[in-house]
Amino acid sequence: MDDDPMVRTGLRLILGGEPDLDIVGEAADGRQAMTVVRDVRPHVVLMDIRMPGQDGLTTTELLLNQPSPPRILVLTTFDADDMVLRALRLGAHGFLLKDTPPAKMIEAVRTVARGEPVLSPSVARQVIAAATGRYKPQAVKELDQLTEREREVAIEVARGGSNSEIATNLSVSVATVKASITRIFAKLGTDSRVDVANKVRDAGLL
Repeated sequence: MDDDPMVRTGLRLILGGEPDLDIVGEAADGRQAMTVVRDVRPHVVLMDIRMPGQDGLTTTELLLNQPSPPRILVLTTFDADDMVLRALRLGAHGFLLKDTPPAKMIEAVRTVARGEPVLSPSVARQVIAAATGRYKPQAVKELDQLTEREREVAIEVARGGSNSEIATNLSVSVATVKASITRIFAKLGTDSRVDVANKVRDAGLL
């Protein structure tokens, strides 16, 4: 269930060739997802969190409150998001980033189908941080302002990388890194790399 047709196409290509996995339906938003699940009764639902209209969290809650609900495997772009923890509290059976390698995504679907939970490593760290009191929702909210690229740069900053090291790790130019850091500083209201690193840690990303 994803509003991006390219994502849905990619998932069909990844999962459709597996002999033990059948794709029985798809939807572009939460309301369509409810109809599809009602009509075809899938065993596992891959659910995007951010969708227009009825979002993935609302849809997850509604589906899991139905008799004989499907297992929900949440897929999204960002792992630093308070909605991740909300999805897990609602009863989602797993959480993966959309850039998870195909083989791991296939295995995750099989794992959830068996009734076992699945968490991407970064999400597992976030859950642990929340459970131990190191997770700060305000930091998550602040980092949610960042684009995907800016978030990647912020994490590299928190790891102590120089601009050139970050550029190498992310396969971008040093100029791109510098521009990203400037935008990160503006959005977070700081001019300190240490402050950025602290926010990344408070969000449970390291």
